[in-house]
Amino acid sequence: MTSGLRKVVFFVMLLSVACVAYQYMIKPANKHLAEQKARVQAKFAKLAEFEQATTAAAGLTKQLEQLQEALDFFESKLPPKSEIDKVLHDVTVIVQKQGLRSKRVLRLERKDNSGYIEQPLKVELEGNFNAFYSFLLELEKLPRIMKVRELELKKQTDKEGQIAANFIVSIFFQNESRS
Repeated sequence: MTSGLRKVVFFVMLLSVACVAYQYMIKPANKHLAEQKARVQAKFAKLAEFEQATTAAAGLTKQLEQLQEALDFFESKLPPKSEIDKVLHDVTVIVQKQGLRSKRVLRLERKDNSGYIEQPLKVELEGNFNAFYSFLLELEKLPRIMKVRELELKKQTDKEGQIAANFIVSIFFQNESRS
């Protein structure tokens, strides 16, 4: 064999070894490396998703704490049902203090809700308009949750500045099942 032929055969053998090595070693290794990179990228994406969820959960926890504080505040404004007479007494004292005449106070049917009880009272008052306005302002200052609705004012024709007021005031109390 001549030296040129040997070189060609040697070159072809080297080339075939390189091709076989590429086909059976490098190509599978590259495929495995690409799969591993894809898994790592998927795990990074999942980690980023978990970080966002953690941030959102922290925000929700803070909102939940704020809502609980607000709920506690409003529940503190709801007297227990046993204090209904005290609240009625406070309203009566305000009526007398303002010089109004109470014609009638009628308890209406109470409404039970899941977290509170609403006790509506139908009230009829007579007196000076300014005194009635002061009554409403003092009623608003009471440390209880109340709602005035169906307010009807009638001017009394025989006296200047005198009115007759008919309204429903709802007093809210804690539901005994929640206490």
